[in-house]
Amino acid sequence: VQLQAYGGGLVQAGGSLRLSCAASGIRFSINAMGWYRQAPGKQRELVAAITSGGGTNYYADSVKGRFTISRDNAKNTVYLLMNSLKPEDTAVYYCNRVVVVAGNMFPRPYDYWGQGTQVTVSS
Repeated sequence: VQLQAYGGGLVQAGGSLRLSCAASGIRFSINAMGWYRQAPGKQRELVAAITSGGGTNYYADSVKGRFTISRDNAKNTVYLLMNSLKPEDTAVYYCNRVVVVAGNMFPRPYDYWGQGTQVTVSS
């Protein structure tokens, strides 16, 4: 399994970034996928997820209305468009698997996380 996230950087509050994550070694098109983030001193959290076909999305309340997740199964890639960024969005962002249960999405990551991509939002 390889999950390579990229596209992070330093941005001012209110700015935007688009993250990408290329997956290999998995059957990408049959997996629901998510974006997770881990801020310094905090636990990793799931912030956005998308079903295998891309028809249903999930967002944590903290990012709802600002972040948009999408995927391209032909490219084995999942994206996260982040708008109206806030300093509290500062974290390392990773992509990994999620699972859909009774219409809800839950973390079910592979053991491998990759290096993630750093997003830093200045105030």
